[in-house]
Order: sequence, then C-alpha cells, then structure tokens
Amino acid sequence: MFSFFGFGKNKLKEAVKNGAVIIDVRTPHEYDQGKVPGSINIPVDRISVSIERIKAINKPVIVCCASGARSGTAKQILNKAGIQHVLNGGSWENVLKVYKQI
Repeated sequence: MFSFFGFGKNKLKEAVKNGAVIIDVRTPHEYDQGKVPGSINIPVDRISVSIERIKAINKPVIVCCASGARSGTAKQILNKAGIQHVLNGGSWENVLKVYKQI
C-alpha cells in the first residue's frame, strides 16, 4: 500500500526502526505544541542554510510537518542539495504513530 507521499508505511516504519533522523520542519511554536521524541526542529525556511548540518548527520532523513506540504518542500530542497535518502513522513502525528509502533 502506498500513501499520497510516495512511499509505503512499511518503508517509513523501517526507516524509523533503523535510526533515521526525524526532522520536523514546522515553526518552533508548532513544534513546542507536540513532537516526535528525539526529532530535530529545523523550520522549512531554515532547511537551505542547514544543509551541511543535515549532511553531517550521515543518516537517512524523515521530514514531517503539520500536513505533509512543508515536508514535501523540505524533501525537494534536500534532494536538490544531494541528500537522496529522504522520506516525506507527512504529518508529525503520522510519524509519531509509526514511532510508537517500534
């Protein structure tokens, strides 16, 4: 089964299980209202200036936001910067559900 975001739930679950870094691209205020444990908050408007920091993590990346729109933008920015192992997890709540299953 594939989601609107172009990957199956199993792929997301596998990435979380294997230690992918979760980057939440919502604003700091939104992030403070609820988040996936261990996630990193880098607002979508800061992704471009955070490329080297993200590359240095040297792990697959899952991006999430409130609905999947901003994380889709973040995924495109990261892919254009040469970071290929990026999944759009959609909403942070969706990623949290998968995270809790691990």
